[in-house]
Amino acid sequence: MEDRYNKGLNILKKFYGYDDFRPGQKQVIKALLEERNTVAIMPTGAGKSICFQIPALVFEGITIVVSPLISLMKDQVDSLQQLGIPATYLNSSLSREEYQRNMQGIAAGYYKIIYMAPERMDPEYIPSFFYRANISMIAVDEAHCLSQWGHDFRPSYMNILKFYQSLTKKPLIGAFTATATPEVKEDIINLLGLDNPEVFITGFDRPNLSFTVLRGENKDKFIVDYILKHPNEAGVIYAGTRKDVDAVQSLLAFKGIKAGRYHAGMTDEERKASQEDYLFDKIDVMVATNAFGMGIDKPNVRYVIHYTMPKNIEAYYQEAGRAGRDGLPGECILLYSAQDKQLQRYLIESSEKEQHRLEVDYRHLQSMVEYCHTPECLRSYILRYFGERSAPETCGNCSSCKQDGELVDITIDAQKVICCVYRMHERFGARMVAQVLKGSNTAKIRQMHFDKLSTYGLLSSWTLDDISEFIAKLTAMQYLSIEEGEYPLVKLNKLSYDVMLGKKKVWQKQVIIKEAVKQTPLYEALRKLRWNLARKQGIPSYMVFSDATLLEMADSKPTNSYELSKIKGVGELKLQKYGKLFLDTINNI
Repeated sequence: MEDRYNKGLNILKKFYGYDDFRPGQKQVIKALLEERNTVAIMPTGAGKSICFQIPALVFEGITIVVSPLISLMKDQVDSLQQLGIPATYLNSSLSREEYQRNMQGIAAGYYKIIYMAPERMDPEYIPSFFYRANISMIAVDEAHCLSQWGHDFRPSYMNILKFYQSLTKKPLIGAFTATATPEVKEDIINLLGLDNPEVFITGFDRPNLSFTVLRGENKDKFIVDYILKHPNEAGVIYAGTRKDVDAVQSLLAFKGIKAGRYHAGMTDEERKASQEDYLFDKIDVMVATNAFGMGIDKPNVRYVIHYTMPKNIEAYYQEAGRAGRDGLPGECILLYSAQDKQLQRYLIESSEKEQHRLEVDYRHLQSMVEYCHTPECLRSYILRYFGERSAPETCGNCSSCKQDGELVDITIDAQKVICCVYRMHERFGARMVAQVLKGSNTAKIRQMHFDKLSTYGLLSSWTLDDISEFIAKLTAMQYLSIEEGEYPLVKLNKLSYDVMLGKKKVWQKQVIIKEAVKQTPLYEALRKLRWNLARKQGIPSYMVFSDATLLEMADSKPTNSYELSKIKGVGELKLQKYGKLFLDTINNI
């Protein structure tokens, strides 16, 4: 066993450029090298892939990696090939000739790691060669897809156990996921037929990420201001509908921001082109529905902004976790409005699921809504949701803990709105309330005699949109309620009456968007060199070196190959391939 582990360390240094495994990786890799079936729940960015790639290279046989998306497979295989590791994939994107060529390479023992879609694991369709092959391990990536209680259930994952049971020689099984509640973890174990496996939960925390929830913001204005203050940084904006994706992407393009879009309403060719533009740094921002994300392995995403609240914490944490996969700081910002809950309820109700599943979805949605309103530490809320009872009460790196921004007293304006809702007997929607406060002279307002109310025209200097946004802000802060239905009505609650009667003040935090940290001229020169090298090879920039590696180069300024080899992420192959070019740039700045 010790020989295997040391061999693994040598492989890590030679190919990946790191001297040792991270603490969470070490125990998982040791268990697999000891040929113990293993379930590993590790946060995004913790290096799950290395946990099965290293054993795959140590074992004599081949390793099959079950991966959910074609684009993710290609990305992972391209990255491995850049490191000099023989890997390939089998999926529907291959032509007949490419498929046969890959199969011949597998049969000849050329490839050590083969990525496959779960659909390809069906014993009825799997190539007969695999029943004769020396399969050392099956690595199940995104293993939460096995569970119908997870946020991304995929029935095709059931093929894995069928395939495993059909093999005469039973390979090792390693299951990996970043998001799994205790019930999902039990499902993974049972549905893979694992008897008393090693289970490692290395923690869900991502200390390099900051979490922020903003309620009642003008979403369009916020994202434009934020992106303009973070130029040349990669980001993702998640929106709830295709219509919102198209509208936000058009807005950003109008403002001169290089942004792409991604949703299921686009053709396969359009989505592929948009994703490649993002991976190859031709655009800075991707505006997308939740259809986008699992298919990318872009480590240098600096921020993820949710334009719309997701349907549950699992989906949110996985999408937000696209930020900072390289270990550098990342920002996760959720822009909440009361309409978000209504949208998600509508999507749940339209899903045609069984009643017990709908009840689970509603429960998960309520947890998401509570996250958006909690005054507690946001990181602690997420960690407790995933079962980490020892989560600290404060993290110092979320909007609840930091309390960034100046608090402004908006009680008087809030009283005007609440009193208007009261005098309209809580029978109308936000737009009608806004028209009364604006002092609009419409036939309906005259017919209802709302122009005679004492609250009529109290906010005449505001625009209708500003008043509507303010009502949304008060709703998000729970000073007003929305009665759901075909025509949502604005209602009062206990907090409303406390404010109206002067028992409680309303404070609003004025959000301050900080500018991105400016990098040194040397770092920018190294980034330019990396981009040029990547463009010539037709690969994404991060496959040359990660941002973290470039930052360490710019900071330590190595003067020779030996010093450069000590930088994390500089393996033997990359040192030979790129070392002189980067050293020349460092020495000439």
